[in-house]
Amino acid sequence: MNDFDDVAADAARARQAQLTKPPGSLGRLEELAVFMAGWQRTGRPRLDRAQALVFAGNHGVVSQGITPFPPEVTAGMVRNFQAGGAAINQLCRVAGADLSVVPLDLDRPTADFTKGPAMTPAEVSDAMGQGAAAVDPGAQVLLLGEMGIGNSTISAVLAAAIFGGPAEDWVGQGTGAAAEMLAAKIRVVAEGLARHAPVGTRDTLASFGGREQAAICGAILRARELRIPVILDGFICTAAAAVLTRDDPEALAHCLIGHESAERGHRRLTAALNMEPVLSLDMRLGEGSGAAVALMILRAALECHNGMATFAEAGIG
Repeated sequence: MNDFDDVAADAARARQAQLTKPPGSLGRLEELAVFMAGWQRTGRPRLDRAQALVFAGNHGVVSQGITPFPPEVTAGMVRNFQAGGAAINQLCRVAGADLSVVPLDLDRPTADFTKGPAMTPAEVSDAMGQGAAAVDPGAQVLLLGEMGIGNSTISAVLAAAIFGGPAEDWVGQGTGAAAEMLAAKIRVVAEGLARHAPVGTRDTLASFGGREQAAICGAILRARELRIPVILDGFICTAAAAVLTRDDPEALAHCLIGHESAERGHRRLTAALNMEPVLSLDMRLGEGSGAAVALMILRAALECHNGMATFAEAGIG
């Protein structure tokens, strides 16, 4: 499934070649304009309506001592998002994105994946459905983020299950794990990989979780149906999205990775996906914060693409 419009993309490239600048001098900004043109099916793409979705979930594996924060913090941060007090609120405001927060059964954590499947198939379907339903069909770009105590461990095990390698290649500090706690994260990821050998997207989500990861997958699939380009956040969001490539290697063709997270496994993950993040700012907050900053770059790309004069219009040459 690939609905990228090559004719529109070529029209955007032709316009770029006529603008009052040396060819290629705006670098990645030119590529972003062409990317948007192909998905919007027009040589003059616009960005009037941006939606940001933050999905929140809790994880039973936190009982294994993998995080310095209790799962109650997830609900506390959701309230902070809803009150406008988090970083993502400020970034969405300045970037011009409408933010919605979707808590997913926070009082009912997923099961501990070291002891059995994290979710049932029905729970996976429900979370994916909630993700899909949250997408605004009128949006011209979708930003995705997450919140969930313990979910950097979920991301590490998902990435390892998809792309291989030992647990220590994928596990990072997350919200501040160090020494014994970091060792616990590595141990539980290794145990999860030894217990489960999932095949396909839904089986992988059922094996390891979490609900926010499944919702991210559902939102990405719905955005593809609607031809809405997606900006993914950092390691956790990218790992969730990568699960879709188990069923379709081209599932993320309409996606950009907003930034390269400082979290250990993200560079390895973006390389495995053959995707280049828009930014690298040593961020590792989550919440969709990197995606929101990348939206500002995307806006800059389209402002130049649409607003600059051509050489003919400027009477040059």
